[in-house]
This record gives sequence, C-alpha cells and structure tokens, in this order.
Amino acid sequence: MIEIGVSFIGKGKTLYLSLRGGRHDRRSNLRISRLLRSYRPRNGIKINNCIILAFYFLISIFFLIPQFVFAEEYKFEISETEKKPYHLGGYIEFRPILFGLDKDAALYKLKFYNRDEGSIIYEYNSKLQLEGSFEYGISRLYMKTNTDYKKSYLGENQKTTIYEGYLSIKPSSSLTIDAGKKTLKWGKGYAWNPVAFIDRPKDPDEPELALEGFIVLSADYIKSFGGPLKTVSITPVIIPVYEHVNDTFGDRKELNFAMKLYLLLYDTDIDLIFLTGGSKTTRYGIDFSRNITTNFEIHGEFAFINNFKKRFIDRNGEGFEKVYDAKSYLIGLRYLTALDTTYIFEYYRNGTGFTTNEMRDYFSFIDKAYDSYISSGSDTLLKKAMNLTEGNYGRINPMRDYLYLRISQKEPFDILYFTPSITWIFNVNDKSFSLSPELLYTGITNLELRLKAALITGERLSEYGEKQNDYRIEFRARYYF
Repeated sequence: MIEIGVSFIGKGKTLYLSLRGGRHDRRSNLRISRLLRSYRPRNGIKINNCIILAFYFLISIFFLIPQFVFAEEYKFEISETEKKPYHLGGYIEFRPILFGLDKDAALYKLKFYNRDEGSIIYEYNSKLQLEGSFEYGISRLYMKTNTDYKKSYLGENQKTTIYEGYLSIKPSSSLTIDAGKKTLKWGKGYAWNPVAFIDRPKDPDEPELALEGFIVLSADYIKSFGGPLKTVSITPVIIPVYEHVNDTFGDRKELNFAMKLYLLLYDTDIDLIFLTGGSKTTRYGIDFSRNITTNFEIHGEFAFINNFKKRFIDRNGEGFEKVYDAKSYLIGLRYLTALDTTYIFEYYRNGTGFTTNEMRDYFSFIDKAYDSYISSGSDTLLKKAMNLTEGNYGRINPMRDYLYLRISQKEPFDILYFTPSITWIFNVNDKSFSLSPELLYTGITNLELRLKAALITGERLSEYGEKQNDYRIEFRARYYF
C-alpha cells in the first residue's frame, strides 16, 4: 500500500507532502510551504587521465541509481508511537580513498623517506558506530562507540573507542547531572571552535563527524524568565587528568574546573566560558549566535589563553619557546536562499598558531634532515622532525589566519535527494588552500552515498603546498540503522 505523510526534509526546513510505497520508495513531493530558518548548530595539481575518467565514472553512478516503487502492505499500530525506554542505532560505513602523492613535498619526505610507494596509494576504511540509551525513572544511560578498520600500505589496523558513555540523572525539569565520558560541544562556529576548551578539535574538512569526549562530572541548571532575558543556564564541569584518565587533555595528576553560563538575551544566544586547573593554563571565552532574519544567522567566538607556551624551531632545528597571552577569535555567517542554497562562511584567527616564517623554518628543517639522510643514511634529524610534528606542527590548521567557505545546493534541477556542495579552506598567511567538491545522494532508504575529492595547492614552504598529497578522491557509503 501507499503511505501518505507530511514531513520536514533538509536543513532548510521545507515542508513536503510525501507519497511513499515500499522499502525503496520513490517520493512524489508536493512542497506546501517553506520555513526558512538558519540553524546553528605547489605547484599545481597532478591528475592523470585515468583518474579523471574514474572520477567521472563515479559521478555518473549518482544519476543512474534506480528509484523503483515497491508496494507492500503496512498496518499502523498504536504501540509504534509509544516512547520506549531504550534506543539502539548507528551506522556502518565503507570508505575507499585514492591519494595522489607529491614526492617533492616536505611531509612526503618525512613520511616516505625510507620507502617508495609510487605516485598513487590506496586506502580502505570501514567504520561501525553504535549508540544506545536506556531510561529508567529520572536516570538515563547513554553510550556511543566507534570501531575503525583501515587497510593501507602500512598494513591493517583496527581500533574500537568509546566516544561517549555517561549516566545522566534528572531530579527536576531544571537540573541535570552527568557523570562519565562526554562530548560537550561548546562554541558556535561550524569549522572551528576556539572556545571549546574541553572538546577535541574538529577537522574543518569534516566538521560534522562525531568526536571522542573526555571523562567529566557536569551539571546543567536552566531557568526561564519573561522579558528580554528569556533563559539562563549554568553548566559547571570537573575534568580529572590522571594516568589512563583524560591523559591527552594536558598535564597529569591534576583536577580542572570549567564553567559555561548561557544566556538567551534579546533573542541572542550568548555563552560565557572559562577553564582553570593544573593541566592547562587558565583561559576565558565568549561566543554568540543570532538570527538576523529567518534565513540569515551570524555567530562569533573569542578566546583568551593566559601564558600560552609555543614551541618552535629554526631552519637548523634549534628549539625555542615563547610564552604569551594568546587571543583567538572567529566570526561567521550562514545564509539560506529561497532556492535552498546554503552558504557558510567563517574567518578564524588562531592566536596559538605559527607565523609564516616559523612554518617555513619547519619545512626547511625537514628538507635539510632529508638531505642528511640521503647523504649519510642517518635518519636522526628526520626522527626529530617527526617528534616536532606530532601535536605541534602537525595539528589541524597550525597557522594564524584562515577563511572557510562552504556552498551546498539541495536538489538542483529538481533531482530529488541529490545535494552537491563545495568547501574551500584558505590559508590567508601563505595563500595556500584546499578545494573539496562533493556529491551526496540519499534517495535509498537509510543509505547515504557520497563522492568527494580534495584538491590541494600552494607554493613550496606553504602549509598546503607541503602536504604529502596533491589530491585525494574518496567514495563513502554509509548505512544507518
């Protein structure tokens, strides 16, 4: 039988009347109304003809996927609408990747100095992410696990991580207490969050991916009012750092305290944040988000980090340390047009980042270390460069100033369930950048298909110009259950 339903589809909140039939349904959509509302939340590129043909072949798959209607009997049961005390879901994913290597790049020399993998390498990834919850009375138990499997030129590797796992107690409608491993998701930015002091950094190329949390004890008290100040929320957080407990957060054998004060003031979301303790220096932050119109939103963040220590080297590998008060900030916007085109733009100032000359010295040292290895066979300097890279020069976007632009178009030319988009990340300091076009298709129930490329360019001794890859092409199939 045919099911008739009304649904809100997509981030643009377009209201549809859907005619569905069977598991692999084809929907006949009647757009009744549209509720537009912003939501928060080096040398060139070397691609041979075979890669181009493969790329266009994969693109064609998106337009050849059948959309058949299978009629099946369905009976509506009242029990299906009742809320169950438990929930179990997640997704399974397969993601092969092709990398086009740049053998002249500093990071290629650092990683492949003692091996020759050719100009192209392949990597096969799969992922199983599970999440579940159980509620009983005023308590709720929640857990999210992530299992990654990777097969690459280095061999096979599998790792299972508990991303989140905590117990939540809600003694009243205003108070919630959480204990366990949790991702707090502080900040209003889309690609970066300088005020997310107790969250792991996002990857701006994949900012919506789930992240591993930290073990915390937190509470959340919320109060509503009339007038310009409509809501106040206070969230204190305790973060212990000991052996095997949050040991990547900062210095060990320390107890840290953070707090967020949320205000809904004059229809503007505002957060006041601070973190103090022995694991990291004291830091303060503020963020905001406001809908200027129903389809136009602006947001920003500002972070002040007291006595930040930056370690860097010169082109000969001699180390230096600088202590200063770092100021980071972000300003951004989201705009949704009447044609369902979404624009996200952000400028990020990373006060803890390296200057152009500091990054040039780092890349120059790698080149010097590689030349030393070629002439003497000793990799001592290269190993030193590797140690400097981990957690320092190798962090995501390690320099000072960045621009981010993402444009996505929902269902262009009335092609249902099809969303092309493009993401541009530009390093303002050295003028290098990455450009990532992608195609997303969601026309099969619970299945998401995505084809994505990343084109990387920049001059020598620039951030993107010295990446080990010139380009990357990946296909992702993700099934939700």
